[in-house]
Amino acid sequence: MTARWVVDQVAPQRELQINWQPISLLFKNDPDPESPYYAGALLGHRALRIMEAIRAEHGDAKVFDWYWQCGTLIHHDKDRDIDFGAALERVGLDPALAAAADDTRWDEAIRTGMDVGLALVGNDVGTPIIAFTAADGIKRGIFGPVITRVPDREQSLKVWDAMEAFTTMDGFWELKRTRTEPPDPGQRPDV
Repeated sequence: MTARWVVDQVAPQRELQINWQPISLLFKNDPDPESPYYAGALLGHRALRIMEAIRAEHGDAKVFDWYWQCGTLIHHDKDRDIDFGAALERVGLDPALAAAADDTRWDEAIRTGMDVGLALVGNDVGTPIIAFTAADGIKRGIFGPVITRVPDREQSLKVWDAMEAFTTMDGFWELKRTRTEPPDPGQRPDV
């Protein structure tokens, strides 16, 4: 939901340069293989391996296409058994990149990307992590926002601007409340 919010509502109005980085909930949370969370964390991790293979071959330009494709399949189509080769073809990439899903050599790139984000926010957070460069030139990150639906453009920009103000302010650390509704991914994007 946060990615849709940033891409659909904020980026066009704020001329953002977005760099998509990995965070593996398989690595971060280390769920027990018998846990109900394990399968989802493993699916996400396998997709991240492919993302890093895409980044290595094509640079950052195609990373978002892959991220969007996977997000659409998981959240809109409820597909928990993604045919990675077919998903790659749908975004104009070589289906042979699907082999990266089971190739552990991509785990180092995932851990490196995670370490960059976690260095900005600490380890007791999840995803998403958003970073801003403050007026003093220091990059600061924040966990969130965790949203269940994309607000309209006016509200989206208010939230973005507030997040930037909070995140770049010395001494600000956290806002939180208990979530009482599940994510609503909205209309399925054309991917």
